[in-house]
Amino acid sequence: MTKLADTRYELHPSDTRYPKSLLDLSQPPETLYVRGNLDVLEGPGLAVIGSRKPTPYGIAVAEMAATVAAQSGITVVSGGARGCDQAAGKAALAERGRHVIVLGTGADVTYPPSSARLIERTLETGGAVVSIERWGTQPRPYAFPKRNAIIAALARAVFVAEAGMPSGTFSTADAANKLGREILSVPGSILSPESRGSNYLISVGATIIVDEESLEVAVSRIFETLRFSRIDHAEEPGMSETERRILDALVSNPMRIDEIATMLGIDAVSCLNVLSGLQMTGRIERIIDGRFAPTKRALHARGAIMHNR
Repeated sequence: MTKLADTRYELHPSDTRYPKSLLDLSQPPETLYVRGNLDVLEGPGLAVIGSRKPTPYGIAVAEMAATVAAQSGITVVSGGARGCDQAAGKAALAERGRHVIVLGTGADVTYPPSSARLIERTLETGGAVVSIERWGTQPRPYAFPKRNAIIAALARAVFVAEAGMPSGTFSTADAANKLGREILSVPGSILSPESRGSNYLISVGATIIVDEESLEVAVSRIFETLRFSRIDHAEEPGMSETERRILDALVSNPMRIDEIATMLGIDAVSCLNVLSGLQMTGRIERIIDGRFAPTKRALHARGAIMHNR
């Protein structure tokens, strides 16, 4: 017997199972190539997108959005790309939610290779992988803006976790605007290049999401559904005032050792000792460019604490 995850379809606008939301496009794709569960394409979807090279803040925000969506019975739609997309997909599946991946390659091509397990799990759990490119099509730059329009069309709203400028995220946002889909964006530090795009979207009209509660309210309003569960976190004890000051500052913007030392008014060696303690307890980590940033665990705990106050 053929497993649902192994099934393949080629849908056309005249087909009854062709996603109705794609008909909102000025030029609906003549053929939609689908692997997996067709039913999931008709359900309400929240697109969660963002940077391919996110900070821990961006990853945590993408995971938060996908978790809220999954716990509200909403399908998470993403491009399966590195960074925010993959984080969102994994978070949705961790909550036993549904995930739809829209590829810029053929729907049977694993791209990027790092998405292999995510694609497999998406199909195994009743999700779908779709594309407007023919089976076997390898990645081509021109295909991804077209892919982004499909992401926007399949979703009722688009959530931008983190985006710099320039960013491919903007083609999805532009498509969403043209389709009348609501755009949700999370603000970041005005000093962080990774948040320039997100902040810009807010400045031109995107709905601002300031915490988990405001996201939950927006999701309830847009999708007319309620979130059915919440994971409660307790604030970890034992942090010194200096450690709290550092963590508060890093939530706003990743910083280098010398910047943190200047902020605290201490020497670099003393600063490094405090940072080492925060690293050992899993509250901060050093990112690829040498700056320090809160870990996903610390950010999730901070968001849950603020939500429950």
